[in-house]
Amino acid sequence: MTKKSRQYLSILVAMICYYIIHEGAHFLYALTHGVFKNINFMILGVQIDVFRDQLGDSQLGWFCLAGPIATLIAGYVLVLLRKKICAVKSPLLKACGWYTSMAMLMLDPLYLTVINRIVGGGDMNGIKLLIPENIVMTIAGVLLVVNLIVLMKIQYPVFTEAFRDVKN
Repeated sequence: MTKKSRQYLSILVAMICYYIIHEGAHFLYALTHGVFKNINFMILGVQIDVFRDQLGDSQLGWFCLAGPIATLIAGYVLVLLRKKICAVKSPLLKACGWYTSMAMLMLDPLYLTVINRIVGGGDMNGIKLLIPENIVMTIAGVLLVVNLIVLMKIQYPVFTEAFRDVKN
């Protein structure tokens, strides 16, 4: 497999993992609270729909916060497992580990600081029922910077070394 093919496939795997974990957390919350309505497949992804009238504002806030919390935890689990991931022989699995850790650590903080201002809505609509939006954006911005530092100072050197001898 060429390097480009491995990268594209790994990015696809990372996005699928992101959606499974992020939307899976919403799904589990909705199931445990008996408010699951359906799964909406949209152009840019997947959305878990709930019976809104059966949720209080704080419950909706926690429903919306479940996805970002789950991806953050998953991202840091991948950071902790970086040496084990890099020890596998498969360059594809290593690449999946790298891109998935990037997706888990960066996407939700990026959405909560910048992207929601452009596209609107989403999880921020519920989270701001718990915490004022400017505080959410500040916390997400700090997380974005911290996670970028973690990726560049902790993840990147280990993965770079792991790929040093990979041909193509």
